[in-house]
Amino acid sequence: MKRLGVREFRDHATQYLAGDEILAIERHGQPIGFYIPTKGRRPEASDAAFERLERAIGRVLAQTGFSEEELVRFFDLSQPLPDEGTGDEIGVATRASGR
Repeated sequence: MKRLGVREFRDHATQYLAGDEILAIERHGQPIGFYIPTKGRRPEASDAAFERLERAIGRVLAQTGFSEEELVRFFDLSQPLPDEGTGDEIGVATRASGR
């Protein structure tokens, strides 16, 4: 996966949109979106992948008790991660639950 800034993506959008590489588009070094080309892929393969993703997310929500909003906050890349080895697992759960 290639990482590039918004300006780079904008300036060369035609080239990137014609390609087959997955792109992580960033602003100030933080991902704001992904471009996943489907050119040359079977539509049913994409549909199946999204169905598997939806089922996986449903299992995570059921097992953790998180709401969709809490899960989104848990994966918010703009928030700092806890320091490794500090025993701050509570901080992760707290951030995810919004408390």
